[in-house]
Amino acid sequence: MEQQQQQPQGPVFGIEKLYVKDLSLEVPNAPHIFLEQEQPQLEVQLNTEGKPLGEGAYEVVLTVTVTAKIGDKTVFLVEVGQGGVFRILNVPDEQMEPLIAVACPNILFPYAREAVSDAITRAGMQPVVLQPVNFEGLYMQRLQEQQAAAQGAPAEAPLQ
Repeated sequence: MEQQQQQPQGPVFGIEKLYVKDLSLEVPNAPHIFLEQEQPQLEVQLNTEGKPLGEGAYEVVLTVTVTAKIGDKTVFLVEVGQGGVFRILNVPDEQMEPLIAVACPNILFPYAREAVSDAITRAGMQPVVLQPVNFEGLYMQRLQEQQAAAQGAPAEAPLQ
């Protein structure tokens, strides 16, 4: 008896592939920067992009940029684009954006954090362990900013 492969009836969310899409490391002031005794100030930036690949497959890339400076001197700059291909089927349209903006980055972040720490260690620096990120909170903040902009209201201005 021949069995036909059936499409799943319920929602499907799965990981097809995880990979480093981009990795960049700069230590522009080496070797002199290694003589500095002062602790560098860290700045961390996050960016997430998602795009459909077709047939229920989506690529999501979480880009983490870490810059360390002492005064105006850059100690190091590392940027990791941690990518993933996710299988998403039978999910209502209104749930797609939260999956791409929250669930996928939550899966990708530990891999990006490891790649950042490894690159910084290979550059001869003390490892940097990035703190966990609340991607749901970032997503909700972005939604509020978009709603405020759509209503013509200025985003919350800093207090003077």
